[in-house]
Amino acid sequence: MMKKLGRKIASLSEVDLGKKVTIYGWVRTLREQKSFSFVELYDGSQFSPLQVVIDSALPHYQELLSQLGTGASICATGTLNPSPAKGQAWELKAEKIQLIGSCPGEEYPLQKKRHSLEFLRTIAHLRPRTNTHGAIARVRSFLALATHRFFGERGFLYLHTPILTAADCEGGGEQFLVTTLDLNKVARPVDFANDFFERPTYLTVSGQLNAEAYACALSDIYTFGPTFRAEHSTTTRHLAEFWMIEPEMAFADLEDNIDLAEAYVRFLVTELLHHCQADLAFFNQFVESGLLDRLQHLATSSFARLDYSEAIEILKRSGRSFAFPIEWGADLQSEHERYLAEEHCKGPVFVTNYPRGIKAFYMRDNDDGKTVAAMDLLVPKIGEIIGGSQREERLDRLEKKVQEHHLHPDNYSWYFDLRRYGSVPHSGFGLGFERLIQTVTGVENIRDVIPFPRYLGHVDF
Repeated sequence: MMKKLGRKIASLSEVDLGKKVTIYGWVRTLREQKSFSFVELYDGSQFSPLQVVIDSALPHYQELLSQLGTGASICATGTLNPSPAKGQAWELKAEKIQLIGSCPGEEYPLQKKRHSLEFLRTIAHLRPRTNTHGAIARVRSFLALATHRFFGERGFLYLHTPILTAADCEGGGEQFLVTTLDLNKVARPVDFANDFFERPTYLTVSGQLNAEAYACALSDIYTFGPTFRAEHSTTTRHLAEFWMIEPEMAFADLEDNIDLAEAYVRFLVTELLHHCQADLAFFNQFVESGLLDRLQHLATSSFARLDYSEAIEILKRSGRSFAFPIEWGADLQSEHERYLAEEHCKGPVFVTNYPRGIKAFYMRDNDDGKTVAAMDLLVPKIGEIIGGSQREERLDRLEKKVQEHHLHPDNYSWYFDLRRYGSVPHSGFGLGFERLIQTVTGVENIRDVIPFPRYLGHVDF
């Protein structure tokens, strides 16, 4: 069994120059010269590959080259030297090359050319080997770690909320049913008393309700996990399975919530610009021209704030012919959100105080009786990436709203208890992690920023 002793390419530095190092990785390209050859070796630890120089004096030189096709995995040992070539600080002069796994070039789907993102979705198990998806994976990993750092440094506790639930958090009914019943034999109507949990059970659309229980005991918590929505949507912004970050704060109102959301997004973008420069430079060159300027603006500018009623009037006065009509009481569509962020505010904007009829039951009623203390963060190119609210802490109001949304009160008895026993004002939001990644990479389709996308009609790999 192989013991992993090799270095990561990203860990190499000036102190390694003149020293012998061992690197494991995959061959990106092989260029043969008269007396030596160049191999671009890639291990995923950074954007740029390491150039390995193989001298023709190496034993079995020609036989070795015949095995080093694109995609082959090797172990390269040699001396790290300064590189005379542009764009790279050093190169490895090979003293030994060991073939780990061969790769038949004629069968390998990733040929030496640019492949469309649509094609790469059909080989999602291999697409991490491309520049684009390797960079997306590194950015995704960095943002996840930075998320934990942001909340941890502010005293938030990390909570694991259930994936299985009997309650409908959003009240839209677009949930995936989980059952052990044999659907070929089950009678109609279904008797769930014979099912595993003895009641209808679903994949969660949000960890929020459970998060509230812990916020009402521990003050500030956050969740970070998968959520599921059975929306019959094929847009570039929707997935059936996606990840959400959901902080929840006790003794906090809507303004506290907005302040936290702005600080969180600004922190992530600032850290990303500082630590992921090579990956962002790639996206700026090949995915979205001007991305770096947009992210710099996002990191340094103040986020605008608009009341929903004000936003509706702005859209009406825009002179634009929108596909979805604009009237007070209608939910904002992607085209409306993008107009507000990209053209009116020219940057991120919070829209607040939405009509109560289009928002979830748990949002706190405002004194006007028509709106709720809700907020959405809209950003250029994507639209909404954050949705949140102050929660309804008044028991009588909450019980009434559950009935208005035609939800079964028995499923929320424990949720009512949070208002019955020591109720407090509390607020929280949810950030769609994949939409955040779209925002910072410029990648247009959400199916390309999650490792194995699940969406309508597709659950491959």
